[in-house]
Amino acid sequence: MLPYAAYLRVYEPLTAFAEPERKVWADYADSRDRPRRANALNAEHGESVMRLLGMPPQPVPAQESPNAYLRRVEDRLYVCPWQTRLRSWLAFSRLRGTTPVKVMDHLVPKAVAEQTADDFDRYKRRAGSGALRTHIRTTSWHVPASWFVPFDGNERWLVLGSANPGQDVTTATGRNLIYVTSMAQARRRAARALSVLRRHLGDTSAPLDVEDVARWLEEFHPHSLVELDYGGLVHLMDDDALQADQSVAELSAALTGLDTGQEELAYAMYQRVILRWKSMQLLESAN
Repeated sequence: MLPYAAYLRVYEPLTAFAEPERKVWADYADSRDRPRRANALNAEHGESVMRLLGMPPQPVPAQESPNAYLRRVEDRLYVCPWQTRLRSWLAFSRLRGTTPVKVMDHLVPKAVAEQTADDFDRYKRRAGSGALRTHIRTTSWHVPASWFVPFDGNERWLVLGSANPGQDVTTATGRNLIYVTSMAQARRRAARALSVLRRHLGDTSAPLDVEDVARWLEEFHPHSLVELDYGGLVHLMDDDALQADQSVAELSAALTGLDTGQEELAYAMYQRVILRWKSMQLLESAN
């Protein structure tokens, strides 16, 4: 897990899980030992750092994580499993597929890399269809424009805070920017965005990648919750920047402007979103 990362999560209702997994999550929710929301990112980050600092490094945990993010709405429990092992496998496969062999050998010993790939292949053969479905998507140093589509500006929840003296800002708590919506609303907004983009831009709408997000949302229970969490990115932004960040509302205005013939408004709103996050991505190369 990267410290400067954002997350798109789906929380399914407890009833969406088959037994015995349903009982496992019900018992987990009642446990006093599970990581609480405020410390969950710290726990995930700590686990990944310990694995990668080991000798040899361990790109993927030996067992799937028993943890999950939880939400309760009117006494109804919603569960978003961490799926750390599966997410690590997928991330490792992407890294291995895009990194030159000589560079990869310096990052992870060849024998470890090959064993990790073999383990993943066996997992896929054994688990079958649906084996690669993850409840959490992660992106580093920015939030993709398509991730804003499922939400409304009024669903924004901002908490300003800072790290304690001497605390690592990449794992500080008490500072959040989060959006949460129902799956029904998320799918409706994604479908509307796709319709507008295809009607007015055709194939040139591909960079927004809304279709990929829309397809992913369709994989889950229709009564799920969808959450956009700025995660560690809030520590790259000061209070003024966080308060001024209205990316969801701006992208929605861009789509509305496009659909109503207000092309200048649509372009201006879209550029505000894109330029904001391009400047954020530049911080990666500065580090």
